[in-house]
Amino acid sequence: MALEHAILVSLAERSASGYDLTRRFDKSIGHFWTASHQQIYKVLGRMETAGLVASTAVPQEGRPDKKVYAITGDGREALRDWSREPSPTETARSDFAVKLRGLPYGDRDAILADVGRRADTHRERLAYYRADEARTFPDIAALDEAQRAQYAVLRGGILLEEAGLAWCEEIVGLLGGLDTPTEARPTEPAVTPGDAAGSAAR
Repeated sequence: MALEHAILVSLAERSASGYDLTRRFDKSIGHFWTASHQQIYKVLGRMETAGLVASTAVPQEGRPDKKVYAITGDGREALRDWSREPSPTETARSDFAVKLRGLPYGDRDAILADVGRRADTHRERLAYYRADEARTFPDIAALDEAQRAQYAVLRGGILLEEAGLAWCEEIVGLLGGLDTPTEARPTEPAVTPGDAAGSAAR
């Protein structure tokens, strides 16, 4: 997905100024697609030149006019075309996972402390998502289709944070009490390409 698509989705939901868009990215969209304020304004200008969005100058008392952006017909068509494309598999790249695998060869205490910090981050995000769920979606049965789509994304975030926290807690259970010297630890068995379970665990 390009940043343009995230902006088109946001403007399809509601027209906004560049400032309002950056706030949406900070508070909601940014949880699954990040972009700096400079990137958003730069891409908005490019999208307007391409005819995907259009801006209207709105007078402000005591301040310069602000530009409010709205999605155009061409923008909606581009969004529909993009929605028809199969989503690519998202390749995971985790500095944390590599560091964890290297625990026997690094600073064990520092890595376990990193696990604790990561768990705290998952708890904080999970609390934020759950508060948003209770505040924004108190009655699931009453949601319309657009609201259900937003709720589905929020639920994805909740489930990811729950899984991340559970993983950290399992890591502590597996490694927290280990005191065997590195040299005395058994060598892990070879894993064949067909051993999917062993590959996934590593």
